[in-house]
Amino acid sequence: MRPLSIRSRLTIWYSLVLLVILVLAGGLSYSLLRTRLLHDVDASLLTVAQAVQGAAPPAVDAGPGPLEQWAREFLGPEIADKLFQFSDPEGHPGLRSPLPREDALPLSPEARRLAAAGQSTIETVDLPRQGPTRLLTIPVMRDGQVVQLVQVGLPLQRTQQTLASYLRTLVLVIPAGVALAALGGAGLARAALRPVDTMTGTARRITAEDLARRVPRNGSGDELDRLAETLNAMLARLEATFAQMRRFAADAAHELRTPLTALQGSMEVALRAERSADEYRRVLVSSLEDVARLRRVAEDLLLLSRATAGLEMPRQRVELEPLVLEVLDLALQLGQRAGVTVRVKDLAPLAVSGEEMALRRALTNLVENAVRYTPRGGAVEVNLARADGWAMLSVTDTGIGIAAADTERIFEPFVRLDAARARETGGTGLGLAIARSIVTAHDGSIAVESAPGSGSRFTIRLPLADQSSTT
Repeated sequence: MRPLSIRSRLTIWYSLVLLVILVLAGGLSYSLLRTRLLHDVDASLLTVAQAVQGAAPPAVDAGPGPLEQWAREFLGPEIADKLFQFSDPEGHPGLRSPLPREDALPLSPEARRLAAAGQSTIETVDLPRQGPTRLLTIPVMRDGQVVQLVQVGLPLQRTQQTLASYLRTLVLVIPAGVALAALGGAGLARAALRPVDTMTGTARRITAEDLARRVPRNGSGDELDRLAETLNAMLARLEATFAQMRRFAADAAHELRTPLTALQGSMEVALRAERSADEYRRVLVSSLEDVARLRRVAEDLLLLSRATAGLEMPRQRVELEPLVLEVLDLALQLGQRAGVTVRVKDLAPLAVSGEEMALRRALTNLVENAVRYTPRGGAVEVNLARADGWAMLSVTDTGIGIAAADTERIFEPFVRLDAARARETGGTGLGLAIARSIVTAHDGSIAVESAPGSGSRFTIRLPLADQSSTT
């Protein structure tokens, strides 16, 4: 079964909510109208009660003439709509409305008991011919004794007809109102969601080769505009990512092609003619260097891909002090060959949670990079300190420095600010990119402070491990 569209679901839910509201409002209004109509009936009967209590009627044996004249005077001009009956204190009826005998106004035990106490009673009785009737029983008192009972009744037929007519109106109006509201709601939903259809059409036309296209905004600043802005921001990130991937693929192909071309060329030259054993050895040694370079590039690419993809690394407690000392031994060897002094200023006993080999690789890349770009006679300094719950690993050099415009670009793969020198020293342009990916995977950050000719300072910031962490 095909699922309903958002437009249809909105219309259905809107209609159901409106139906519930109208039914509740209709039921409440019906109940209020019924209460009001009964209140009006009771008020009319109470008016009669007040009049009767103010002027006592003639005695029951006074004859029909005086009693009827009294009834017309105190029951009002609507006497034809009212039923009346006079009874003695025992409830035996006397003068009453011209009704059939079976429609004589009853005197309930409760009404008789209250009348004996001098209290009036209003109740609803069911007469055989008149149907439901509102009945008022009034005791007439003389010298503290009940001498007569006057009963006035008002049939509820008109009230019931009014209520039935109102109920029929509700039954007709509520469904019609819901139907009209559903049609209007469908139109409003269609108009409100039209920008979504436009966004959908635009998004379907966007491909990996056409990521520059953007979803249009209607300029209203509403939720749909915010959705369009979110989609456009996502498309911008995808465009940048795809551009970076294409650039990365091109740079990787170029980086791999250079040693492969050299390897192929040396082999082709060696095979053109018979060579001596020494010449073949020189070719093999040169080829071995190219193979080693290819292997380093492949390993760096694999490590960068692993770190960038966010693969879960095994976490354990890593003591940074011995790790820094291990990297320092390598840095001393590199510095000795390059004529660069390598030293440690601060070394605090700190620990982080992560993968020891990856962290060692990140720090090694920074130290090798510092030694590589520091002229002979310069210095490289490694520090390890604590700062507000973070381990701060810094590598400072007195090298050539970095321009402000290049401080972010140097962390991109295959970027070399001094390409010729980097190739001579075996650099692949992946060291800083790998270092940042490893640090980011450990929930840390890496920053650089530098200026041309003034050296550079790279700082790795890592969260300290909990004291309860174990290897």
